Amino acid sequence: MAREATTLLKPNDPAPFTIDNAEGRSPFLLIADHAGSRVPESLGGLGLTAADRARHIAVDIGTRGGGRALAHLLDAPFIHQTYSRLVIDCNRDPGHEDAIAIQSDGTYIIGNGALDDAARQARIAAIHTPYHAAISAMLDARQAAGTETILLSLHSFTPKLGGFIRPWHVGVLHWLGRTDFAIAMLAQLQGDKAICVGDNAPYRMDATDYTAPLHAFPRNLRYAEIEIRQDLISDHDGQAHWAGKLQEATTSAWRQLP
Repeated sequence: MAREATTLLKPNDPAPFTIDNAEGRSPFLLIADHAGSRVPESLGGLGLTAADRARHIAVDIGTRGGGRALAHLLDAPFIHQTYSRLVIDCNRDPGHEDAIAIQSDGTYIIGNGALDDAARQARIAAIHTPYHAAISAMLDARQAAGTETILLSLHSFTPKLGGFIRPWHVGVLHWLGRTDFAIAMLAQLQGDKAICVGDNAPYRMDATDYTAPLHAFPRNLRYAEIEIRQDLISDHDGQAHWAGKLQEATTSAWRQLP
């Protein structure tokens, strides 16, 4: 495993994050911790099949295309992760064991078994740290320019987990800090009686989350974590449809803020 520390990302591997519309002028900054499904060449696909690497265990299906569509509608920057959450989960504290999953939804991740500290640190240094540094740099630049920022973290969830069929179409997650925007956005979405909207569902934001607490809380930023059911945004039409819904909800909520 020591060799992994120096050869994790090879020349043909892409950068750990992408920034779309970096000069966007809206108050929103979009991020997606789990948008990518790539695995560094040196990790040999983590011992998984291509089908497993395309499942919800490896990637938040639809967030890259949906995020790009929403960034265009809002004129917002969009920073999104390139690599699979199974390589390292950028919404987890890198020092915690669950940042590199050994098992997910019944699938054993062969390439994550028995990693030594050097191998873990290589993944943190190559992928986790640069992604969060890019978010911090964007926030710092916007603050220096006097630009208001509302952090929108985009995620998606599988329609069925552990035998439970999840009824929600979309969820708004929030916890500490400035929750007024998240609450206002929740109300906007709940006004659409054709959809089932979760308040801290299908997940509750708590101390296991890393990105919003790291970036929004200490800067006293408004924020929301958005979860959309994956079957709704698995293709271009669905992504465009939900980008439109979110654009309407976010702008309406923002206009209502004091």
